[in-house]
Amino acid sequence: MKVVINVCFGGFALSEKASNMFNELKGLGVEDEEYVDPEYGFVFEAERHDETLVKVVEELGEEANGDCSVLRVVELEENQYEIKDYDGNESIEQPTDTRSWITI
Repeated sequence: MKVVINVCFGGFALSEKASNMFNELKGLGVEDEEYVDPEYGFVFEAERHDETLVKVVEELGEEANGDCSVLRVVELEENQYEIKDYDGNESIEQPTDTRSWITI
């Protein structure tokens, strides 16, 4: 399984091109302006392991990044994960204890 995270300070956001590509692939309408953060770009609300999201980030590479994000696709060893966030800079943790993990 693959998960998309932001690997720089600032926060997870898609570029307009990536947001439009995601919506087109999902058969959704054009992104509403209420989801556009003027500082960071298009704010995204889908699961980070969404196959369409992973495809968009892999295909667009750097063009998928919002204004203050650097998006990366991380390959998981297990089907459970937790995203840790420090000022927008994210990392993935996988089960090593009894916490509540997201299961795909």
